Amino acid sequence: MDMKVVLTTFWMIFLAELGDKTQLATLGFSAGSASKLSVFVGSAAALVVTSALAVLLGDAISRVLPVRAIHLAAGTGFVVIGALMIAKEVWK
Repeated sequence: MDMKVVLTTFWMIFLAELGDKTQLATLGFSAGSASKLSVFVGSAAALVVTSALAVLLGDAISRVLPVRAIHLAAGTGFVVIGALMIAKEVWK
């Protein structure tokens, strides 16, 4: 196991997840539940499953497309979504 990849992945995902909708939903579930452990286990399991799907999909796509094309498509997608969000706010 490559610890550099593990740590880089951990920190990038950790920082990306801070304050996102998933974390806020988990916060809401926790506030409304008597069983904090159940909320933690459910949310942790959901993140593990979605991460597993992303890894499997990434592996499958990388067999067909070069990694550079995947990175460019993902980056372009984020830029387009960001531009659309800004445009939506500007033209309210």
